[in-house]
Amino acid sequence: MKEQGGIKRTKGTQKSVAFFEKTSWYHRTKTMQEDGTVKYSKLGGFKDAKEAEESYARHEEKFENQQRSFQMNQKPTDDILLKDYLIYWFEEVFSLRIENTTRMIGAYTIYNLLLPSMEYDIKLKYLNVEYLDALLEKVSHICKSAGNQARAYLYMALKEAVIEDRIRNNPVAETKPYHRPKPKIVVLSKENVKRLLNAASMEIWYLETLLGLFCGLRKGEIYGLKFSDFDLKEGTVKITRQLSANFIIEEKSRVKEYSLIEKQPKTPNSYRTLKVPEVILQELQKRRQLIDLWRAQLKEKFIDNDYISCQQNGKPHSLSAFNAALKKMCIGNTVPAITVHGLRHMFATILLERAVPLVKISGLLGHSSIHTTFEYYCEIMDEKEKIIAFMNNEFEVKRTGTEG
Repeated sequence: MKEQGGIKRTKGTQKSVAFFEKTSWYHRTKTMQEDGTVKYSKLGGFKDAKEAEESYARHEEKFENQQRSFQMNQKPTDDILLKDYLIYWFEEVFSLRIENTTRMIGAYTIYNLLLPSMEYDIKLKYLNVEYLDALLEKVSHICKSAGNQARAYLYMALKEAVIEDRIRNNPVAETKPYHRPKPKIVVLSKENVKRLLNAASMEIWYLETLLGLFCGLRKGEIYGLKFSDFDLKEGTVKITRQLSANFIIEEKSRVKEYSLIEKQPKTPNSYRTLKVPEVILQELQKRRQLIDLWRAQLKEKFIDNDYISCQQNGKPHSLSAFNAALKKMCIGNTVPAITVHGLRHMFATILLERAVPLVKISGLLGHSSIHTTFEYYCEIMDEKEKIIAFMNNEFEVKRTGTEG
């Protein structure tokens, strides 16, 4: 550790933004004044360098936004580029009046779809329908939702530009429209989630319901889980397989019979290791005890594949069994009908509301790419009032029944 003028710095980190002074860690700050000058200061009280560096990053982002806003307001309209205006509008206008979910989808639309697709920038005053049509056409090839979503954000941004008298009219209104099929996503209220989980706790499907809702697993992934996939010490589960149907076809394309077989996960990205909430680990232990009881009762007639989800003889449940059970539980407890895939969608919406980045949500869900995640959830922003709080922290479900 080196000391320079009463300031301690870690050897080899002279360029670090964090420094130690007296009893705590500090970092420099910059603040934009109304007259455009910059005020320099320092901020301390941090317990370590990492905390100071994280604070510095936040302050730098705030300063850059202040600087961008000042420059945008000082720069003549004739000199403003579309790219600069989109960033200014999103960071300084739009983001101030929206929720986390909307901002996340908006940021992806601006920074991952629109800006990278601009082969050349254009000044606002020269913006026209032809330029925008070409831009949107390029964006639309990224994924099915991209054209529709990018057009919507361009319209909102340029509508603001008209209000600010930066341009005379909004050319987006005359561009080619892009439509997208909206996925049907059921998002249960907090009260309905309580009802569903309490109902599930009295059924044999409680563990499977928790895995869908808290881990976002596909039905085939849940069916394919084995006790050996769980690490109780680390609190994790590895997704390395799925169960899917294997059909035996007769002549004239008629199905003679089908069975469930183990297959690789849906996509290469579906191989993943997830942290598992404590409630799932508790239910896993109860499930093991139940299956041990079945095994003892049936002896050699029990088919042991180590599956955590199985019938009393050890064979996997039918593919339709889980959805049928969910439907029955929903109807019996006045809860809107939801499927196994619906539980997976709810897991994603919970994470969106908690401002988890799309790229991380994509990884947790095992999607083939981040574009797939965007495709499904870019409309979730319109469902804010339905998005539930994260169950692990917001309420505790008391198990009132037993499996069997």
